Amino acid sequence: MSARDGREAPRASQHHGRGAAAQVAIGRNDFPLARVPEAERYPWWSVAVQRFGELSALSQLLLGATLGFHMTFWSAFWALTLGVVLLEITAVLTGVAGQREGLSTYVLARWAGLGRHGSSLFGLFTVVSLVGWFGVQNAIFAEGLAALAGAGLPLWAYCIITGAAVTLIVIYGFRSMAWTSYITVPLFLALSAWAIRNALARHELADLVAMPPKGEPMSVAAGATLVAGGFIVGAVITPDMTRYNRSAADVVKQTLVGVTLGEYTIGLTGVLLAHAVQSANVVHIVTTEVGVAGAAILVTGTLKINDWNLYSASLGLVNTIHQTLGRHVGRGAMTLAAGATGTALSIAGILEHLIGFLTLLGVAFPPVAGIMIADYYVVRRHRAALERTRSAGSLPPQVEPPSLRPLLAWAGGVAAGYLVRVGIPAINALLGGFLAHVVLSPGRGPRWPRALAGLGRPTRARDASPRRS
Repeated sequence: MSARDGREAPRASQHHGRGAAAQVAIGRNDFPLARVPEAERYPWWSVAVQRFGELSALSQLLLGATLGFHMTFWSAFWALTLGVVLLEITAVLTGVAGQREGLSTYVLARWAGLGRHGSSLFGLFTVVSLVGWFGVQNAIFAEGLAALAGAGLPLWAYCIITGAAVTLIVIYGFRSMAWTSYITVPLFLALSAWAIRNALARHELADLVAMPPKGEPMSVAAGATLVAGGFIVGAVITPDMTRYNRSAADVVKQTLVGVTLGEYTIGLTGVLLAHAVQSANVVHIVTTEVGVAGAAILVTGTLKINDWNLYSASLGLVNTIHQTLGRHVGRGAMTLAAGATGTALSIAGILEHLIGFLTLLGVAFPPVAGIMIADYYVVRRHRAALERTRSAGSLPPQVEPPSLRPLLAWAGGVAAGYLVRVGIPAINALLGGFLAHVVLSPGRGPRWPRALAGLGRPTRARDASPRRS
């Protein structure tokens, strides 16, 4: 197998033990257990389009509509702002680490505070959440198709059709997902402009901004937690995407462009549309304000976030099985398994539990980001080992032995998110995990000057061979 066809190069796979040859040859493997070679990196705009695509989807419009149904425009604006700040800081710090090391989140976590068993548990927990998100998105996708088609197939049949379509795209990896984004993201942007224009044609903008919410009022802190919860998993697992970036500057650029535009453009559009239609039902909003043709484009846009849910879930499954069972499994086969499970969840009605699901994610995942950021930039327990093996494209030969420290730090962060009544729970959870890991790390005091200096160090990838443009 060659690096060029998306599978681990022989040298990298030597560090993974026996059984690499037994991988199921389905689709592209995309280096689930190895560093992404420099020759396989992409220009920043290509990754940025995919990052924006994660936020330009029906789910983000649903989040904005939920805020608009329960909040005034300006309360929703500040909730979005607080959530965006948290997401951008988290995504940049975890993303730069992933870009430098060329590793997925789950492999990087072994040398970023969680260790072998902690990274396996994190991978399993993330897979459950991402497959749940896949089910949520697939349910929205299927409902949109059903609304477009009118009388015809039952809803469960549409769930199977949409789930199979996304699964097929993800089986062929990062490259096919990039091409999907080139098509769906521009269509979704055009649709958003069309939808808000139609809404404003019947309502004055000032009236929509000043309109009181129709639903039960929600606080700014609660709204910010929904915003953070809506994408905190994506922020934490940013290395899955940024391992394909060429420099730390590229990570920063794509985060500022993708997250900021995605959250504000799509989120605030959802707020205004909820005020205009007096409903939080996205399918109703779309069909009311845009019509059948626009709804078709909007539904298609859901492909661009659900493919990343499934892609990262497949990486998490490969890592968890490798760490717990010592077996190498193909990413394509894991994509099929995760896609089938998520599709079943969409048929079972996971969409009905969306708000509770987002609130849970808003405090359960930030501590992991806090632990990884603390270990990689401050405690730096394994930075030297990662740097020594980076140029060879290999992995450190030793992983931190089993310990309760990562679990205690994780539990401390979750407790901070649930129990601290001041501030935003998602931020409290991240800071709780960060501080708990620094305090619990034995014999290693925080090295703030080195950490801050290292963050600004140039990390542009060397030119190893001609790149894609």
